[in-house]
Amino acid sequence: MGENKIGIIGGTGDLGFGLALRWGRAGVPVIIGSRDESKAMEAARRITETLRLHAPTESQHLSIRGIDNAQAAAQASIVVLAVPISAQAAILKSIRSSLGDRILVDTTVPLAAALGGKPTQLLRLWQGSAAAQARELLPPATPVVAAFHNVSAGVLQDLSATPDCDVLVCGDDDAAKQTVFPFIKLIPGLRPIDAGPLEMSSIVEGITALLISVNRRYRVPHSGVRITGLELQS
Repeated sequence: MGENKIGIIGGTGDLGFGLALRWGRAGVPVIIGSRDESKAMEAARRITETLRLHAPTESQHLSIRGIDNAQAAAQASIVVLAVPISAQAAILKSIRSSLGDRILVDTTVPLAAALGGKPTQLLRLWQGSAAAQARELLPPATPVVAAFHNVSAGVLQDLSATPDCDVLVCGDDDAAKQTVFPFIKLIPGLRPIDAGPLEMSSIVEGITALLISVNRRYRVPHSGVRITGLELQS
């Protein structure tokens, strides 16, 4: 993992910012991408300052940069797409020529709230899921993996908190999934679970709406998912 750089498209948003913060703390070089380069640079500055303040030991070898989306995709080894469903297609079209054979990790959840609807409702996509829509929009050479749908962005951004959640990973390229797993494990409290082919992403994406409903009913901020009965090697 030493030479790998993670590009986070949508790194100025809640989930992208939280992932960048956690991976930066773990010593992974992170490239924040945004349609507005100045916003990406500001997010990178905030992450750097936060890590230097709250995790001075881990911040000694920080590499956090902010650039525009296309450059972030071109310069990264793994590209994480962390944008709302309303922006997914347009952003993928704008970066697809920069991706090549890089792994695209899609975190998109088709929540109706992105278009003014209820946060507990899902949009019906013709392809079946947001990840399947990403697969359709990208060249065949770009492996697509779906992950991080059910992780609380708020917990990721709170460095005093430890996430308590399995990350269900879907994809048709087993090598791509195995490449992503170690980066998930770098975030304490997260455990990657191979949830099968990309078609399973429709189920995993739907769990986000379910968790939002659970949060509201039980008045808790961050519920999560754990798969029991598995004894996995660390």
